[in-house]
Amino acid sequence: MTVLNRQTRARALEELGEGADVDVLVIGGGVTGTGAALDAASRGLRTVLVEAHDLAFGTSRWSSKLVHGGLRYLASGQVGVAHESAVERGILMTRTAPHLIRPLPQLVPLVPSIRRAQRLIIRTGFLAGDALRVGARTSASRLPPARRIGPAEALALTPHVRPDGLDGAFVAHDGQLIDDARLVVTIARTAAEHGAKVLTRVRADDVTGTSARLTDTLTGETLTLRANAVINAAGVWSGEVDASIRLRPSRGTHLVFDAAAFGHPRAALTVPIPGSASRFVFALPQQLGRVVVGLTDVDAPGPIPDVPVADEDEVTFLLDTVNAYLRTPVTRDDVRGSYSGLRPLIDSGGGSTADLSRRHAVRESPSGVVTVVGGKLTTYRRMAQDAVDTAVRLRGLSALPCRTTTLPLVGAPGHADSLPPGGLPASLVARYGGAARAVVDTATVPRPLDPVADGIDVTRAEVEFAVSHEGALDTVDILERRTRLGLVPADAERAAAAVTEIVAAHHL
Repeated sequence: MTVLNRQTRARALEELGEGADVDVLVIGGGVTGTGAALDAASRGLRTVLVEAHDLAFGTSRWSSKLVHGGLRYLASGQVGVAHESAVERGILMTRTAPHLIRPLPQLVPLVPSIRRAQRLIIRTGFLAGDALRVGARTSASRLPPARRIGPAEALALTPHVRPDGLDGAFVAHDGQLIDDARLVVTIARTAAEHGAKVLTRVRADDVTGTSARLTDTLTGETLTLRANAVINAAGVWSGEVDASIRLRPSRGTHLVFDAAAFGHPRAALTVPIPGSASRFVFALPQQLGRVVVGLTDVDAPGPIPDVPVADEDEVTFLLDTVNAYLRTPVTRDDVRGSYSGLRPLIDSGGGSTADLSRRHAVRESPSGVVTVVGGKLTTYRRMAQDAVDTAVRLRGLSALPCRTTTLPLVGAPGHADSLPPGGLPASLVARYGGAARAVVDTATVPRPLDPVADGIDVTRAEVEFAVSHEGALDTVDILERRTRLGLVPADAERAAAAVTEIVAAHHL
């Protein structure tokens, strides 16, 4: 079984300090960086991944948790991006991570403010989404076709939609992750299973195409690592690693609510943004009894913060847009938390960030660093493949062909270590799939299946597993990125004492 913890981290750093041979150094522990590490390691390349903070520290944990089929990109004329998204969604949902993704109905209520012409545009878009699904060879049994439903069924799926004048709804399906950070951690563990050294709290400086100075931020110790190829997958921080990269980040913000504020919906309420044919605000049901409302797309110039913060205009925009469709408006008092992420968009000049292409790019810098930028969570696997392909070609590395289109991640049904999860809590199985049994069987903490705090649907065993197997080094790693309790500050505060106690006991 794959293990990431303090002990494996220390051993890996010791081996690197002794001059271990490395084919590929990957910088960045988000979804693209861990994807590149998995791609390289599974081709037989000696691979090291370093992350200055924690896995999924940056943009990868701030998404809508959707595995998009690319419909929005089709509407804006980005046909290639849309097709690529649909193909990658199919790979994730059918082969690599079906245990972490479920089909989610997306419902557009047909209210009087949506006129005939706009209804036609939405219906045409949903039919085009079906065509993308068919073209990507994702079966209707996995993602049901788009359809129109009546008012009663629409209200059953989204109970707090305004019923006055409701003329039914259009419903289409997309993929939804149980959690984006959980996907990143799962990819990282799978990369380690294939031999990659995955190191968090390790900063890379003085980066060239064949070397980097690594600093263990826990001890301050440094070493110079030489590698045959260096891949920069640092997301919005890519320009700090490779000075030739010019990005124009845009900020996307979500608000977090109790699901009760939306009547515990079973579908995502999908609200057209006035004046746009391709953009929507979503109210998305989530794990842990939450609904998130998002998202915005605004310029975010200036220094890159570790944790981006929404501005008041974004909050007002999201509330006003979604409230136009609710029978009982939600207010700032209903907001339990919020989060914002920065999209690492390639700077292509003026215009709105909403109009910038979401296509990714792989570039070699003058120093020889291979940088992968742009793109989005859904297409991380393709981005990683293109980055490793480029590194292999430029550096003349001997490597197997890419395997990640069919390689199941830890916990997936096709993974060799997956076990039947019968009898375990449904929430635990949703987060771990076939690895859920290992979470419980390896637990040494007392009362492993008890919640970490009253009313919080995370078990004590999961907290211990985060430390023993998933590379979490402290309480913040667990609250913010392994369990996502930090999305609601009040939940994190309630769970913090128990989490800290379990972490301390494991580190004795």
